[in-house]
Amino acid sequence: MNKISVPELVLPAEEVFELPERVLQFGTGVLLRGLPDYYIDKANRAGVFNGRAVVVKSTDTGSATDFDRQDSLYTLYIKGIENGEGVDEQIVCSAISRVLSAGTDWDSILKVAQSPDLQIVISNTTEVGIQLVQDDIRKHPPVSFPGKLLAILYERYQTFKGSADSGLVIVPTELIVDNGKKLEAIVLELAHLNKLEPAFMDWLEEHNHFCNSLVDRIVPGKPDAKLAAELESKSGYQDDLRTVSEVYSLWAIEGDEHIKNVLSFAQVDKGVVIVPNIEIFRELKLRLLNGTHTLSCAVAFLSGFRTVKEAMDDAAFSNFITQLMLREIAPAIPYDVDHDTAADFAGKVLDRFRNPYIEHQWISISAQYSSKIKMRVMPLLLNHYQSHDNAPALFTFGFAAFLRFMKSEKNAEGKFVGNVNGKDYTITDSQAEVFYNAWQKTELHDVAYTLLADKNLWDADLTQLKGFKEAVLNQLQQIVANGTQDILLKEATV
Repeated sequence: MNKISVPELVLPAEEVFELPERVLQFGTGVLLRGLPDYYIDKANRAGVFNGRAVVVKSTDTGSATDFDRQDSLYTLYIKGIENGEGVDEQIVCSAISRVLSAGTDWDSILKVAQSPDLQIVISNTTEVGIQLVQDDIRKHPPVSFPGKLLAILYERYQTFKGSADSGLVIVPTELIVDNGKKLEAIVLELAHLNKLEPAFMDWLEEHNHFCNSLVDRIVPGKPDAKLAAELESKSGYQDDLRTVSEVYSLWAIEGDEHIKNVLSFAQVDKGVVIVPNIEIFRELKLRLLNGTHTLSCAVAFLSGFRTVKEAMDDAAFSNFITQLMLREIAPAIPYDVDHDTAADFAGKVLDRFRNPYIEHQWISISAQYSSKIKMRVMPLLLNHYQSHDNAPALFTFGFAAFLRFMKSEKNAEGKFVGNVNGKDYTITDSQAEVFYNAWQKTELHDVAYTLLADKNLWDADLTQLKGFKEAVLNQLQQIVANGTQDILLKEATV
C-alpha cells in the first residue's frame, strides 16, 4: 500500500491492522462488503468503532484465496448521484481481518467465539439460510447457519460461564420480514432439540439480542471487464475483489440504547438507523422504491426503454414516474408517514433511478410481475380507496400497461412470449397462463374485467372499486391502439 499513489483514493492507516476482532460475519458476498463492512471501515477511520470482522465462509462453493492473497483488503468503488450531484469515490476497505471456512476452520471459528473482544454477529446467508433444519450442534461444523450460530453461542456460554456481559448482538441482513425474530426462534428451537441445559436457555434469551434489520443498497459487485481494466490501469494495482456500489445506503436496525452502544459504527453514517421499530423504512422501500419500479415497469418497457436509466433520460417518463411516486403512491402508503419523510425518501429513489453507472433492465424487473403487483401495489390501491372514490390516473395507466405487457402467445417450448414494437420478450411469471387464457377472449373489456375480477390474483375483486375497471379499460384500449407514448406525454403533464 505504501507504493500506491492514487489521488483521492482512501487507504487504511497502519494501526487499523492491530484492531481487535469484534465482529463475526457469516457471508463473503458483495452486499456485506458494500454495506456493513463499509460502515465498519468508515467508523474505524474515524476512530469510533475500532474493531474488525472475522468472516465465515459457510458454503463449499467459491474460494477464499482472493481474500488470503490480498490480506482481506478490497477496493470499494462508489459511483452515482446524491442530491443531484455526482459522486465518485474509491476506498480500500480494511474492515475484514480474515476469512475462515466453516468446513476446514471450525476450530478457529470456535476460538473466535471464546474471545472477550467479540460483540457482534452479522449474517447474509440468503433467505434459505434462516430455516429450521434438524441439526446437531456438536457436528464439526453443524450443517445449517442457525446450527452454527447456536454452536458458537453455546461455546461462548461455556467459556464465560454464562456471564451477562458475554452475550452478543446478532443482526441478520437476509431479506425477509422480521429476520431477527425468525432467526432467534429457530435458534431457540434448535437449543431445545439439542437438549441444552435450562441455564444456557436463560442466558440465550436474556443476554443475547437478535435484531430485525433491513438493508438497501445496490452492490453489483465486480466491475465489468472494461471498467475493471480501466480502474486497474488508473490505480496501478490489481484487485480481484474490487467491488462496485451505488451511493445510497441504508441499514435500518431495531434496537435500544444498548444496541446503539454496541453498534457504535452507526455514529459515522446517517445510512445506519437504529430505532425501536423499522416498519416505516420497510414501507418506504416497498412502496416508493419497489412499488414505483413495479407500476412504471410496463410503461417503460412498452415505450421502448431497455433500462431504467434510458427511461429516466426521457423528460416525459421522468415526469410521469416522479408524479406517480409523489402524487399517488406516497399518499397511499398504508402506514403513517409524514409528507417530508416521504418526499425526502422519494428524492433519494429518483437519484438512484438516474444513476448512469447501475444498469437495471426493465425486463429483469418484470420477473414475477403479477406477484409484485399483488404484494407491492395492491395495498396502495386499496388504501387509496379508503379516502377517495375515484381511480388514481397514473396508477391506472401503470396497471393497464401491465395488463398489456402480460399479453402473450405460447411457443413450442411452452414458454409465454409477448411482443411489442415487433420484438419478442419472455414473460417470467408463475401466473402467465392465467393472463394468456384471459387474452384469448375476443373483446378487450372481457379481457380486462376477467383479470380485474380474479380474486386468486389480487385477493380482491378490483371491479368493485369505483371507476377503476372503466379507467383501466379506457387506458388499455388506448395502449392497444396507439402504444404508451401519447398517454405518457398526456399523463405526465397533467
